[in-house]
Amino acid sequence: MHNEETGWTEADITINGVVLSFGQSMALRVAVSSFLMSLSEPDALGDDDNGRGIAKGYKASMTEVMAMIHKTVK
Repeated sequence: MHNEETGWTEADITINGVVLSFGQSMALRVAVSSFLMSLSEPDALGDDDNGRGIAKGYKASMTEVMAMIHKTVK
């Protein structure tokens, strides 16, 4: 989706049949990006195997989501 005022483009995102607005799509992209960056911190979700495993799973899934967002935005 393209914003004529700013010239910016965001991904078209639909959640449970609801199409997100430009601002909602931007907010979701920024939130995912921010959480993904925070997971780069050592032991971001705990210093045990469970926390590291959950962080690894989140990072993998969010990396896939960000790739889809950026592919759509091209």
